[in-house]
Amino acid sequence: QLRLVESGGGLVLPGGSLNLSCTDSGASLDGYAIGWFRQGPGKTPEGIACTSKSGARKTYADSVRGRFTISRDHAKNTVNLEISSLKPEDTGVYTCAASPWLSGCTRNSGSYGIWGQGTQVTVSS
Repeated sequence: QLRLVESGGGLVLPGGSLNLSCTDSGASLDGYAIGWFRQGPGKTPEGIACTSKSGARKTYADSVRGRFTISRDHAKNTVNLEISSLKPEDTGVYTCAASPWLSGCTRNSGSYGIWGQGTQVTVSS
């Protein structure tokens, strides 16, 4: 069973960038589709990006497309989410999730059964 851990969050100025990582210290992420989700203050959770097991298939929410990039680093056993051109409305807790059952990937949270604890991203001047 995976135990996902996110890192890389923090306080950043509008227009800035961060690189979030999702990893497991003991098990390989290679057999799992990975999704990134976020929940802002007073907002409903939003699936923002996902990648298939191979990394060949990726999808993005309209709100982040062109600004966020999801990628796999198989050597480091991480799934990274590069977030750039950040806006105050990008503030929230960013959480990764995994599923061994998906052939592709989806941003539907109900398809994932393994979740990390999340990392806080705050965009503010």
